[in-house]
Amino acid sequence: MSSYIASSHVFLDNPATTIDEAFAFLSDKAVELGITDDRAAVLEAFKAREAMGTTGMSGGFAIPHAKTDAVKHASLVAVKFADHVEWASMDGEPIKAAIALFAPASDPTTYLGLLSKVAVLLANEAFRAKVLASEDVVEIADAIAAGLD
Repeated sequence: MSSYIASSHVFLDNPATTIDEAFAFLSDKAVELGITDDRAAVLEAFKAREAMGTTGMSGGFAIPHAKTDAVKHASLVAVKFADHVEWASMDGEPIKAAIALFAPASDPTTYLGLLSKVAVLLANEAFRAKVLASEDVVEIADAIAAGLD
């Protein structure tokens, strides 16, 4: 599963301060990275999923996910925010980073597998600390990839 993240999919010091800004950034990057050609469909998928319940986890992380057939292939994008994003979280703490999941709706097996692996990663305090402390996109991508395998 490590093929779903690369250093080109990791972004540092993102200035977003709201969930809408974070979703807009992620949707833009999905187009730039060739994950989708339909920014609006991905943005709507993020918003629809969030309306069902927060994707803000604990320890400063969120796992937003866009499941739509506008996505060409399953992929992950990681973003660290310059400060924090106003985003409801399970522990009430501010969101400092997100690992976004993009998946075709027609491939629920891959979607659920990736979501499960990322959730397990985020339950690991050492992983969260490493990502939050790192300013190296390769190190962050490698840490995520290692947790997916």
